[in-house]
Amino acid sequence: MAKVGVFICQCGKNIGSVVDVNKVVEKVKTLPGVVHAETLQYNCSDLGQNAIKDAIKQHNLDRVVVAACTPRMHEATFQKSIANAGLNPYMFEMVNVREQCSWVHPDNELATRKAISLVKMGVSKVMKLVPLEPLKFPVEKRVLVIGGGIAGMQASLDCANAGYHVTIVEKSPSIGGKMALLEKTFPTLDCSA
Repeated sequence: MAKVGVFICQCGKNIGSVVDVNKVVEKVKTLPGVVHAETLQYNCSDLGQNAIKDAIKQHNLDRVVVAACTPRMHEATFQKSIANAGLNPYMFEMVNVREQCSWVHPDNELATRKAISLVKMGVSKVMKLVPLEPLKFPVEKRVLVIGGGIAGMQASLDCANAGYHVTIVEKSPSIGGKMALLEKTFPTLDCSA
């Protein structure tokens, strides 16, 4: 069975002044699979990350949920931290209780209930995760340009000048697109062909 650790960030007063983080921790502790739950002052700080790493080792956690700010800000920080503790970095879920709860709900009870619901969802999701490994593939410097009109020809030239091998595909027997149909072009009145 999965062993989930849940870490609720107080984020100074950003979260803790609106969301009752202790109540969230008490509710989360009762969820199936959760073997450890605690609140930290700042999860993203070195102190907070070290506390998460210590809990992973102490409780033999195999999945982590962090309830804090937006994943755009610190998801990579926590993934790196749990990887340093020996876990697969993809056995992690981040729940945004700052922007989703404390910043949008002036009512403390409503914000706390919503935070509990979001953390429950995060725990449910992390229970279904499977370890992933990043894949690396060689990349060839080749480009396929579809269409031999003016835009396709210019894209082909730009890519070729950048060092790419270019293949251009045109459905008609000649290139130039609609431009080739014009008799003269502005402003020089040159022949378009």
